[in-house]
Amino acid sequence: MTTIRVRLTLIYSGLFLLTSVVLLVTVNLLLRQALKTRVARLPGGGLAPQPQPQPQPRPPLPELVNDVIGYQWEMTTFTVGILTLVSLAVGWLVAGRILRPIHRITATAQRLSLSTLHERIALTGPKDELKELADTFDAMLDRLERSVEAQRRFIANASHELRTPLAVQRAAIEIGLPEDGGEIRGTLLRHNRRAENLIDALLVLAQAEHGLDNRSPVALDQVARLVLAETGSDGVTVTGRAEPFVVEGDPVLLNRLITNLLDNAVRYNHPGGTVEVTLSRGVLTVRNTGPHVPQERFGDLFEPFRRLHTTPGQGTGLGLSIVAAIAKAHGADVRAKPNPGGGLELVVAFAGSEDASPVGGTAG
Repeated sequence: MTTIRVRLTLIYSGLFLLTSVVLLVTVNLLLRQALKTRVARLPGGGLAPQPQPQPQPRPPLPELVNDVIGYQWEMTTFTVGILTLVSLAVGWLVAGRILRPIHRITATAQRLSLSTLHERIALTGPKDELKELADTFDAMLDRLERSVEAQRRFIANASHELRTPLAVQRAAIEIGLPEDGGEIRGTLLRHNRRAENLIDALLVLAQAEHGLDNRSPVALDQVARLVLAETGSDGVTVTGRAEPFVVEGDPVLLNRLITNLLDNAVRYNHPGGTVEVTLSRGVLTVRNTGPHVPQERFGDLFEPFRRLHTTPGQGTGLGLSIVAAIAKAHGADVRAKPNPGGGLELVVAFAGSEDASPVGGTAG
């Protein structure tokens, strides 16, 4: 792909070369015509008087004119070649200087994330089109920063306002209804816990989709071992192997990522099934046995509230969408494929691993 700098260089050099060629060709043609005219006016049919005696014969003037014109064309060709090289070098430097503000705008845009929205281009210089573009970009960042701050405040307020009444309801059910109250008490508590889990999942999803405010080194292998130790099997055999690997990110969200992957692998399994967890060279892989997943349903795996199986009480439909959002916030790539005989293989390739794609954070 040809860059703008290369195109500008070629345009500058082409215009410079074209004008140089036109100028030099015109000068050569006019010089040739002038020499022929003056030679024709000389007496003796264009032959100059020869002194006697002459040691060596001198060429006739028309041949001398041709020699001069030939030499002029040779020098013209050499000059055009030198000017071509000079114009390419000058055009490259001039194009780079003109495009320097665009490189600054591009570098700022690539560096920005939700945790660095306070940065601005703040381009200085004459008020031209590039300065106007940079100022417009800064104004857009101002609006985006205000919008993100408003959403963060809403998430924090929603976390308090939604959890408090659910906690009050749970306390009222546990205290107000006797344990021998039949199925009513158990049903109410079950729906209360389901609502709490749904709200927690939505808040985690919103936090992950808004990026990371702070990053710190996290030993992902230690997080994986901790989650493995805390995961209930429910008749499913869970095995794990983790090599040391450090990720720059949020330890709480990374814990939730692995927890959701394991919970999904155990929940959608069959009695006596297996779950295998491996962390090797920055690639986290979770394989599980279970029901067959149709190929056409793979697009729904990482979508919120999409369930491949409609068994009552099996999750909120947000587990893998939270995994995808957390992985994207950490620059990781998420992939899924079916296992032979049923079940899934979910792969999370973190930045720096051999399997990481050029643009992390994809899911599918």
